[in-house]
Amino acid sequence: MAAVARKLYTWLMWAIQPLLRRKLARRGRVEAGYLDAVDERFGFYTQAPEAQSELVWLHAVSLGETRTAGILLKALRAQWPGLRVLLTHGTATGRAEGTSLLRAGDVQVWQPWDSDAAVARFFSHFRPRLGLLMETEVWPNTVAGAQAHSVPLALVNARLSEKSLRQAMRVALLSRPAFAALAAVYAQSDSDAQRLRVLGANVQGVFGNLKFDATPDPAQQAQGRAWRLALARPVLLLASAREGEEDSFLKEIKALALMGRAQSATKFIASEAPQILIVPRHPQRFDEVCGLIEQHGLSVSRRSSWNGVPQAADVWLGDSLGEMALYYAMSDAALLGGSFAPLGGQNLIEAAAGGCPVIMGPHTFNFAEAAELALAAGAAYRVADMAEAVRSAQALLADRPAQQAAAAASLQFAAQHRGAAANTVKALASLLKV
Repeated sequence: MAAVARKLYTWLMWAIQPLLRRKLARRGRVEAGYLDAVDERFGFYTQAPEAQSELVWLHAVSLGETRTAGILLKALRAQWPGLRVLLTHGTATGRAEGTSLLRAGDVQVWQPWDSDAAVARFFSHFRPRLGLLMETEVWPNTVAGAQAHSVPLALVNARLSEKSLRQAMRVALLSRPAFAALAAVYAQSDSDAQRLRVLGANVQGVFGNLKFDATPDPAQQAQGRAWRLALARPVLLLASAREGEEDSFLKEIKALALMGRAQSATKFIASEAPQILIVPRHPQRFDEVCGLIEQHGLSVSRRSSWNGVPQAADVWLGDSLGEMALYYAMSDAALLGGSFAPLGGQNLIEAAAGGCPVIMGPHTFNFAEAAELALAAGAAYRVADMAEAVRSAQALLADRPAQQAAAAASLQFAAQHRGAAANTVKALASLLKV
């Protein structure tokens, strides 16, 4: 039955390829990166295959996974300086971020579409010695193709929520053989490991979350702290906001009269009201969110327009990539985007490393273990909805000792859980055969 299920799946992946091309063209009108090297998605490459031997394939589908991959890659290169990497992605933001990870001899392409033909061309062309899949990316034909080409695959920093497990079990004839065929799985938590084993995964270690090993950019942190001190009033951040959250947030802010109206276009205004900072999760929404702020009758100052110092406005808009360390350092508290709708939440570890307490909604299944640990450590607060989040933020910002205690707890929480990168590198030595 499993063989029949994969044949049907393979036929479906082949049949919907024209729809994928149309989807890429549509997304490319918003994010031009989706129009780059489209044929790579179908297994056609321009790189000379004879020059690509002995590559380690590292797959990081999107922006968050790519940043996590950078943490692992730094540790791998510290252990094996000559390591050459084949880096793949599924999203334009992931690919753009991944360029900063490349060294001489590395290769970067799109993840092959999970059809038999595209996957076969991928493995035949690059012939990687090992594949490292970040967090969740297990595709049936990709795993089968790796087996056919004798490429061991490891799922690193692996996580699996209850929701994802239920979804996988609905297609168990596809998911169980794929997970069971992985050479090794290194889970983030014991609960992740238990769920992965239900799918037949060979869990060989529980190492924690690689994101704890990230080092915030010191220059960004210094700049953010300097701007916060110059402001002389607290900063409230809505971090990695998803569609709908900004509107809800601004409505609650206005309802509670937390908006300190700007009085000057050239300098900060001292006020008890917090300065509002919004950083959308996806860059293609920067202009949309700017328009939304203005629709609320509020002035907005965009990070991209700052020349040495933030300009006074009702709302600051963080319209830049790769500067979350700056934004967290600027902020006294952050509301966690993606957690106020059933989207699973975003990475709260980065906030903790910046000493920024987090207020999160009810939906944090993407980072369930980290969320519970942060709650227990006093580095985060759980609320039911956006209205309660804004009220909690108001109370925290008004209580300076409580805010300082939460900030200190955040730093301690981040420091206590480091070490996943070193443990993962040690475990991978046997698969790398070095």
